[in-house]
Amino acid sequence: MIQVIRSDQRYVMEAGWLKAHWHFSFGDYYDPRNIRWGSLRVFNDDYISPNSGFPMHPHDNMEIVTYVIDGELTHRDSLGNLGVIRPGEIQRMTAGTGVVHSEYNNSPDQPVHLVQMWVMPNQRGLEPSWEQKRFTQADRQGKLLPVVSGRPVDGALHMNQDATFYISSLAQGDQVTHKLGEGRHAYLFVIDGEVTLNGETLRKADQARIKQEDPLTIKATAPTELVLWDTI
Repeated sequence: MIQVIRSDQRYVMEAGWLKAHWHFSFGDYYDPRNIRWGSLRVFNDDYISPNSGFPMHPHDNMEIVTYVIDGELTHRDSLGNLGVIRPGEIQRMTAGTGVVHSEYNNSPDQPVHLVQMWVMPNQRGLEPSWEQKRFTQADRQGKLLPVVSGRPVDGALHMNQDATFYISSLAQGDQVTHKLGEGRHAYLFVIDGEVTLNGETLRKADQARIKQEDPLTIKATAPTELVLWDTI
């Protein structure tokens, strides 16, 4: 089963300094039919204006993954971490028993484009933690590159759930496959470009929610950047 949701079917929230596309119920957007996909609870596609951002705010009992597409995002948290997330970089934060953080675009003239995703952890009350890693376009070229995983995957950041987050950069004509295990959920988002997914066409900012479909065959019909989740 593949459910394709087009870019113009997403919920859009605009707050002057922020334009956000919420793929699941979030904030003041609530739809009981659209709460999560497997353990993936939040998928937000955000544009943050220059000299603006999210002030310090709390989270708990969630695995939070941030992937910056364009621009630079400054992260600060109550654990004492301070860092800048740049294009291609991945940040993983375990909110656990509770953490307070801020995310800010310090550029005077360049917006930030990012996707932030929350996964429900495999247990509550974990010790909060944070880590970040850079992956280049060459690292993800022509493949599905696992960058965050609850499984033992060399080079990937660790998360507390049986889920894996992949990033990919495909040239026109490139094809990749992914084996989706029994009972698992996949979630594909096209950042830019165009692909076919088992015959279904997805373009920029389209998403696909997938289960009981194996294997997944993704073919780029234009130069493409995409992300893929494989979750319980």
